[in-house]
Amino acid sequence: MLKKYALFSLIVLAVFGAGCSAGEDKTAVEEDEDEIMQKRLERMVESQIESRGVTDPAVLAAMRKTPRWKFVPEDLKHRAFEDNPLPIGYGQTISQPYIVAYMTEALLLESDDRVLEIGTGSGYQAAVLAEIAAEVYTIEILPELGEQAEVTLNELGYENVHVMVGDGYKGWPEHAPFDAVIVTCAPDHIPEPLLEQLDDGGRLVIPVGGTYPQELQRITRVGDDYETEFLTSVLFVPMTGEAEEK
Repeated sequence: MLKKYALFSLIVLAVFGAGCSAGEDKTAVEEDEDEIMQKRLERMVESQIESRGVTDPAVLAAMRKTPRWKFVPEDLKHRAFEDNPLPIGYGQTISQPYIVAYMTEALLLESDDRVLEIGTGSGYQAAVLAEIAAEVYTIEILPELGEQAEVTLNELGYENVHVMVGDGYKGWPEHAPFDAVIVTCAPDHIPEPLLEQLDDGGRLVIPVGGTYPQELQRITRVGDDYETEFLTSVLFVPMTGEAEEK
């Protein structure tokens, strides 16, 4: 009996030991992949963003810290660092890294700012903003994208990002005023509610125009007035919902 018991114990240990080893190996593979991806991310920031003139240290740090590959479909992870937009489903895209960094820098963010984003998409831009600002409120008109973005952001620990499914044209008045508003889809005019929800000194960065080239503008509220600057030409998907009816 003693010999049989000893043999059984060895078999049990072998089986469970093999299981633990496999689990550890899987974790090691995942860690290796993340390490590889992080190195690619570093190269992306250096070659595509710093080299083009983005200099804000907080923006560069946010771009290096935000795992872009976690915000694209699984079959496109290997393309996450390309210098172009990528499809995320439902006719929408994740913006190219440089544009994300450029628009974030244009917001002139401070660490205690409260930011409104219109067009959550994959959640990537919201995550970058959340690395800099105190609170980020983001609105997505497509329920499938909004719900998936919220899951991704929660899994990655972004507790200061608040996601709502709805029409971004109206903003989020319950949480206004905002220090900054960023729009990642293009209306053919500037939505009045977004201007109204800017705090005094607040900045709105928005692409405007129905066809290419759209104008990326920064609008700063000064009391009851608004100062408008042209930043660059861009191409974004159109804003849908109420924006199409105006």
